[in-house]
Amino acid sequence: MEINILLGEFFGTMILVLLGNGVVANVLLTDSKANGSGWMVIASGWAFAVLAGVFVALAFGSPAHINPAVTLGFAISSGDFSNLLPFFGVQFIGAFVGALLVFLHFGPHWKATEDAGLKLASFSTGPAIRKSGWNVVSEAIGTFVLVIGVAAIFSGEVAAGMGPFLVGGLVWGIGLSLGGTTGYAINPARDLAPRIAHFLLPIPGKGGSDFKYGWVPVVGPLLGGVAAGFFIMLFPTL
Repeated sequence: MEINILLGEFFGTMILVLLGNGVVANVLLTDSKANGSGWMVIASGWAFAVLAGVFVALAFGSPAHINPAVTLGFAISSGDFSNLLPFFGVQFIGAFVGALLVFLHFGPHWKATEDAGLKLASFSTGPAIRKSGWNVVSEAIGTFVLVIGVAAIFSGEVAAGMGPFLVGGLVWGIGLSLGGTTGYAINPARDLAPRIAHFLLPIPGKGGSDFKYGWVPVVGPLLGGVAAGFFIMLFPTL
């Protein structure tokens, strides 16, 4: 495997998390100029984060999965699992570095923010209503829509160069329509690596990292990716 492909997955995922978790921190942390601007800003910021991450990954010649659930879904649909472990590794590391950059960027705001839950939310997701089974279902459905949507966008029926913009719009739609239940991780690396970063970093008054819930945004998206992979196999026009 060419090193540039792995670098694309690494840097694409890093940018995804830097801008995605960055918009959450921007909205939630005390004394940020965007404080209190709400869900629309968060959903929009995540859409642009995906757009930027995809463009960066594509520039290195990678397929721009930047998400283990997407990698798994396409591995199942194609029968080629050779990218699975290398992509998982660099996506996880990229997400960790992205979270580290968020920590550095918002330096004084961590101490200024008293609510430990808002600090954790700037790194990882949490449910609106904590019901693990239903939370897994929400994450699986959101990820299923993501993977089959990406497959449809790149099926050859879209104008050249429009794919990344359409993927950003797809993630925007998922966030607006389905994101309110769990915060729509829909990406195991995006949630687990920053959660571990939250655990390790010296964030003032940070509280716990909620690893008791942390399995949900890993298992749910992977299940959604598996379901989407088999769906694409059944409908090969995707």
